[in-house]
Amino acid sequence: MALIGRLFVILFAFLAACFVAGLIVVGAILFPEFSDLGEGPIDQGALDIIIGFGIIFVSGVALIPALLIALITEAFSIRSVLAYAIGGGVVGLAGYLGLIPFDPETFHFEGIVRRHLEIMTGAGIVGGLVYWMIAGRNAGAWRRPPQRLPPPPPLPSGSPR
Repeated sequence: MALIGRLFVILFAFLAACFVAGLIVVGAILFPEFSDLGEGPIDQGALDIIIGFGIIFVSGVALIPALLIALITEAFSIRSVLAYAIGGGVVGLAGYLGLIPFDPETFHFEGIVRRHLEIMTGAGIVGGLVYWMIAGRNAGAWRRPPQRLPPPPPLPSGSPR
C-alpha cells in the first residue's frame, strides 16, 4: 500500500518539476520578446498557449530519462540534493541532444545552439531540485516497515483497570 502512495507522490513531483522546467524554458526562450518594449504588450491568451505547449514539450522529452533517474534513486534510496540536481541536468541535456541531428560517421552533433543547450540543462537542474523537494527527500522510505510504538508503561498497583 505504501508503494502505491509513493507512486502518486512520484507522479505529482514529476508533473510539478515539468511545470517549473517548462516555465523556465518558455521564459528563457521568450526573454528577448519580453525585453523589447517597442513591440507592445504580449497577448495573454497566446502566452498561456505557449506556456502550455512548453510544459507538454518538457514533460514529453523528459519522461523516460526522468523515469530512469527516479527508478535508480528509489532503488538505492538516494536522497542527496546534489544527485537530483545532477540527474535533472543530465535529463535536460539528454532531452536537448535527443532533438539535435547526430552524424554517426564523425560523432558530431549538427546544429547545437549553445544558449538552448544551457537553457535546457538549467531547466533540468531546477526541475530536479523541485522533484527532490517533493519526492526525493524520502526516496526509498516506503520499503521500511512502520515503527512499532513502545508498550505503555505498567499501571501502578492497586489502580482500576
